[in-house]
Amino acid sequence: MSGLGSTFIPETLRHSNTEEDTRARILKAALRLFAAKGYDGTTTKDLAKKAKVAEGTLFRYFPNKKAILIEVATQGWIEILTDLLTELSEMGNYHAVAQVMKRRVLRMQENNDLLKVCFIEAQFHQELKEKIQSEVIIKMTDVAEAFFETAMDKGIYRRTNPKIVAQVFLGMFAIAGFSSQTIIDPKASPQALHEMAEGIADIFLNGVLSK
Repeated sequence: MSGLGSTFIPETLRHSNTEEDTRARILKAALRLFAAKGYDGTTTKDLAKKAKVAEGTLFRYFPNKKAILIEVATQGWIEILTDLLTELSEMGNYHAVAQVMKRRVLRMQENNDLLKVCFIEAQFHQELKEKIQSEVIIKMTDVAEAFFETAMDKGIYRRTNPKIVAQVFLGMFAIAGFSSQTIIDPKASPQALHEMAEGIADIFLNGVLSK
């Protein structure tokens, strides 16, 4: 009889886990390289070396390099926005949206590579742009729109077009994250990032006009 330390794992499950690990390793390597060298500056040989796999292995998981780019971008955005909207949906108080925004903006620096790849490469690859638009942005906007519409129905937010509010809300996160490469000093202190997050939350909730 096997002891607790030698739990039997079916061969098919071990194989499946290995496949998933390899795929994830390829995507992680691609994200790093695309952000550092750009899509065109990254070869499949570079990808294979970074992921520690044979070059031919790449094409067991993806038909071509473009497919890797699209998967990197869409998967990354889905994870970010799903986490954001899950947090919103679980809030006990709609006013806590400011705290959610602050936490998310402060964490955006963790996604610098993804944001850089999405913003830059989407300009040159129409299929990437369309994929993000159809599979991520539209779906996430719909969820955010429902959230804000419910808050308006409860009188927490003033009545306005919930779709536009959702688009502005999600757009603020994208711009805030990308600004670490353009507007904010990459070596900005935690205090500077906190002030930015506070400012974004305040402007979103209260606008810029004096009362």
